[in-house]
Parts: sequence; C-alpha cells; structure tokens
Amino acid sequence: MIVSTIGQGLLWSLLAIGIFMTYRILNFPDMTTEGTFPLGGAVCVVAITQGIHPLLATLLAVLAGMGAGFVTGILYTKGKIPVILSGILVMSGLNSVILFVMKSPNKGLGHQYPKIQDLFSALHLPDYFDVLLLGALVVLLVIGLLLFFFNTELGQAYIATGDNETMARSLGIKTDRMKILGLTLSNGVIGLSGALISQNDGYADVSKGIGVIVIGLAAIIIGEVLFGELDFWERLVAVVVGSIIYQLIIFLIIYLGFDTTYLKIISSGILALCLMIPQLKQALHLKTGFEKEGH
Repeated sequence: MIVSTIGQGLLWSLLAIGIFMTYRILNFPDMTTEGTFPLGGAVCVVAITQGIHPLLATLLAVLAGMGAGFVTGILYTKGKIPVILSGILVMSGLNSVILFVMKSPNKGLGHQYPKIQDLFSALHLPDYFDVLLLGALVVLLVIGLLLFFFNTELGQAYIATGDNETMARSLGIKTDRMKILGLTLSNGVIGLSGALISQNDGYADVSKGIGVIVIGLAAIIIGEVLFGELDFWERLVAVVVGSIIYQLIIFLIIYLGFDTTYLKIISSGILALCLMIPQLKQALHLKTGFEKEGH
C-alpha cells in the first residue's frame, strides 16, 4: 500500500505543479482548477470507452484543460473580470460541460478498457509498481519540459510578469499574454493529473474536483516548509515531495481508522497548519530572542 500511496502522490503532484505555476509564479490563485481536474478525467475516460488509445485520450484531456485555462485567461485579461471570479465562472460552467461529455454524473472505466499504465504490463512489475513507474516518468517529463520552457525567452517573460508586472510591461512584455499563457499551461498540467488519476481510480466523476485546490496547495506548502529557500528546479521537486508526503499523511489517517467522510476537513486542517508553521517559527524565534535579551 505504501508503493500505491507514493504512486498516487506522484500523480497528484502534477496537480500541485499546475497550481504552482499560477499561485507561486503569477501570484494569484486560479479557481479553474476545481473544474479542470474533473474535466480532464471525464474527457479521458469517455475517450477511452469510445475506443481511443489511452495515450491519445490523455492528450485530449490535456488539451481540454488548456482550453479551460485559456477561457479563464480571456475573461481575466480581456473581460477585466477579477481572476478569482473568472476562475469561479469557468469552474461553474465546466460542471455542465463535464455532464455533457459523460452524459451522467460519473462514468466507470471497466477492466475491459485499457489504461495508460497497461503500457508497462510487459515488464511484469509487482502490484502498484506500474502506477509508481508511470507517475515517476510523467513527473520527470513535465518538470523537464517546464524547465526547458522557463529557460526560454518566453518563459523568462512569464516569470518576469509574476515577479514585477509593471517592470515587465516597461520592458515591452505583453503581460496579459503571459497571464493567458500561464493559465493555459497550468490547467493543461492539471487536466493531465485529472486524466491519470481517473484512469488509476477506474472512473471519472463530476464532483471529483471539489477541494482539489486544497490538496495542491497543501503539497506546495509542505514542500516549502520542509525545504525553505530553493532554486527554481528544486522548488518543483519540493512540490513533488510535498505531494507524496501529503498522500502518506492521508494514508496514515485512513490506516488509523478515521472516517473517510471527513477527509476534506482534515485536508483543510493540514493546509491551515502548514500555512501557520512559518508564523509559529517566527513567533518562537522572537520569543527566544526576547528571553536571551532578558538574561
């Protein structure tokens, strides 16, 4: 089960990486996430049941996610709708899109249909190692592509937009285009995560996106709390590690017999605790300093 949990952590880390691209680089939260994630799963599962190869079905899920992010970006930059509201509007609209795609609130992926992890069946891996291998390969591929992108002129313009939009604009960078690009790419990665997790779970569900932004943020914050200041590529790796740790925490909670009905509030509690840790460290440091001065 530990191997399965680590594999799940790798697949969920793609969600966290997608959120990282907007939340940490562009400095705004994107609520589209909670619609894009189940959309990716719905498109992928329906495509597979229609006889499309799992690899192509997964690619279609990525494109669907990118489309959702693009719409959010247009509403935000051209429609001048606040980014959080833009994300909520698209997220709400995607609920109907998902129902239209699946023709029902959920859709199963029976054993008769191939899944992307079946590509490793010839290796005769032990149970759950196929998901672990799939997650590791996809995470390495995504991180590699992102590092390549961020080292290009376009990628640097994207980072500059998040660092200081006013200065970026003064340098001739089309900051609105960078925001649209960021939302499009990030939601493509989130759609990929939704597709892979739905294949692993064996079903897609319209409600699968509820609370996923908390899971992604928790992974990001756990990585940052554990590793502190890092180089850019190290931050991406920290997000992956944070996602695995988060899934292991959830596994431990379930193993200890807690009711899974309350996992959402437990997830929120974990995130709240992680967000408070830097403040608690600062308060403890100040207290220690005062005590030393008092002596």
